[in-house]
Amino acid sequence: MIKLIGVVIVIAGLLFRFNPLLVVLAAGFATGLVAGMSPLEILSAIGQAFVTNRYMSLLVLVLPVIGVLERFGLREKAEDIIRSMKTLTAGRVMFVYQLFRQVTVGLGLQLGGHPSFIRPIIAPMTEAAAAREGVSNAGWLDRIRGMSASAENYGNFFGQLIFPAAGGLLLIKGVMENAGYKVDLLVMSQYAIPSAIAASAIALARFLLLDRAIRAAGKNKGGDRG
Repeated sequence: MIKLIGVVIVIAGLLFRFNPLLVVLAAGFATGLVAGMSPLEILSAIGQAFVTNRYMSLLVLVLPVIGVLERFGLREKAEDIIRSMKTLTAGRVMFVYQLFRQVTVGLGLQLGGHPSFIRPIIAPMTEAAAAREGVSNAGWLDRIRGMSASAENYGNFFGQLIFPAAGGLLLIKGVMENAGYKVDLLVMSQYAIPSAIAASAIALARFLLLDRAIRAAGKNKGGDRG
């Protein structure tokens, strides 16, 4: 049971609201010492893990860049584009982005995300499309923003495993082979295709229903009631 000391430290640290980074480092050191590792070996393991997952720090770089773009009118430009395209509705914008996200992530390309696409580009575009229908109150805008975020979730979550070298598939392969089962990455990725197609169909239905609700609210002047 003493080998679980790291878990106890993490729970205690979060409970007392200590610095999360210090808590994790303390838990790692404690677990390593209990396992018989030297301090240098523990530092080496932590450093190797950091280098292996260094791409995670890209999120920290993306946020200030998006903030600067928004300051210089990125949201307003997105809204202007939608106002000039009369045939685009909020639901259509969401579905097009969802397909774009699903296809690119299926090819192993990370070209989207909530902070880099949804908040600064897709959400303003869908809000502008809804405003063109006469729906612009806070309740409706919250609903539209939530649906815009769901387009990212549909595309990313159900498209990423189509790529044979996706992290999720590699994790499954490692677990299965450690348990004595040989699996093929290409075969597993093919099984993700029906799920992606079903997710696209469900997303399309939801987006079409949203467009219908927006039109009805605009015609009945119900936009102000949410």
